[in-house]
Amino acid sequence: MTGPQPKPARQRVVLAQRRGARRVRTRVEVAEQTEIGEALIGGLIRAQLGLALRLGLLGVSVLGSLPALFALGRVGSFVLLGIRLPWLMLGIAAYPALALVALGYVRLAERNEQDFLELAED
Repeated sequence: MTGPQPKPARQRVVLAQRRGARRVRTRVEVAEQTEIGEALIGGLIRAQLGLALRLGLLGVSVLGSLPALFALGRVGSFVLLGIRLPWLMLGIAAYPALALVALGYVRLAERNEQDFLELAED
C-alpha cells in the first residue's frame, strides 16, 4: 500500500456564454415569424393597444366631462375677456390637453418598443 494519494488540482468549470447565440436566435425568430416571434410581436401589439385604449379613455373622459361641469356649476356662465368660459376651454384649452395626451402616448409607446428591443436582444 502506498501513502495517501495527492488530491487532483482543482478545476474551475464555467458555463459557456450564450448571450450572442440567444440574441441572434430571438432576432431570427422575430424575423422569420416563428411561434415565439409571433408571441413576442403579439405582446408588443397588445401593450401598444392597451396603452392607446387607456390614454384614449382618459382623453374622452376629460373632454366628455366638460359639458357636465358647465351645466352643473356657475362655470358655464363665467365670462373672461368678453367670451364665456366654456368656449375658451373647448376652443383653446382642449388642444394643449390633447397635445399632452398625445405626447404622453408617444413617450410611453417608445418605452414599450424599447422594452421589446431589450427583450429581443437578451
